[in-house]
Amino acid sequence: MKKQIKIKSYAKLNLALNVIGKTTSLHQIESIIVFVSLHDEIFIKKIKSKFHNIIFIGKFSRNISKNNTVSRLLKILEKKNLLKNDKFKITINKKIPNKAGSGGGSMNEANILKFFVKKNFIKIDKDEIEQISKQIGSDVILGINSTNTILGKKNKIKYYNNCKKFYTLIVKPNFGCSTKEVYSKVRKFGKPKLNKPSKKMFNLDYLKKMDNSLEAIAFSKYTKLKKIKFFLENISKPVFVRMTGSGSAMVAYFKTKQRCDNAKKQFVKKYRNYWCITSKTI
Repeated sequence: MKKQIKIKSYAKLNLALNVIGKTTSLHQIESIIVFVSLHDEIFIKKIKSKFHNIIFIGKFSRNISKNNTVSRLLKILEKKNLLKNDKFKITINKKIPNKAGSGGGSMNEANILKFFVKKNFIKIDKDEIEQISKQIGSDVILGINSTNTILGKKNKIKYYNNCKKFYTLIVKPNFGCSTKEVYSKVRKFGKPKLNKPSKKMFNLDYLKKMDNSLEAIAFSKYTKLKKIKFFLENISKPVFVRMTGSGSAMVAYFKTKQRCDNAKKQFVKKYRNYWCITSKTI
């Protein structure tokens, strides 16, 4: 592979999220997930070197730890001797904000792993892909397919293609939420609601009745999030507004591009220092 290859790493949004239990180390969740056109750009090139070269550029490249999802993936692959002696230069243009609940880092890892498998740099089966993904983070496996997904009890995953598309206004305040901190304050577990997954669950009118059980916890610590949600609910008539993941990104969902674009104009006037972007489900 002499040429540099570019791949897209799409942002994921939790349309609904319910914490249903906890194992010794991880919380068990069920969730309805979509991917949107907002994406990081990943450039991969094989190099002659003793070491891999990982570079982060772009708007959200600051303060990324050296022990990140990409470096952890490469360490795991090297430990298993899957890459042989191949070394890579990986440049990631970060367009997805950090600590937003949109899985930026996890999706980067998933897409790089997927690339290595597709291009035959590593030869592993589906079980090994899942095992490696879990070693990095619980949501990494969701990025292997980057399509409409229902994550159910005991991590059962169902994929759905050709669902109706909709528009999103994604808003990120000038602070992030710590995933670890938010989950550490979960005291009650909800009853499973997604035991009978179906395509209708991706209908906005159906989703309107669902929620994200982490919202109340995030709102109690970050009171500005509640104000942002209230503001979004009262501009341009979204079908609903909901936090994604453990925050801090808040997402307004629309059936039409016009209403979504109009909401962005109004939001920018009110919150000039906050990041926001319109995006469409893929």
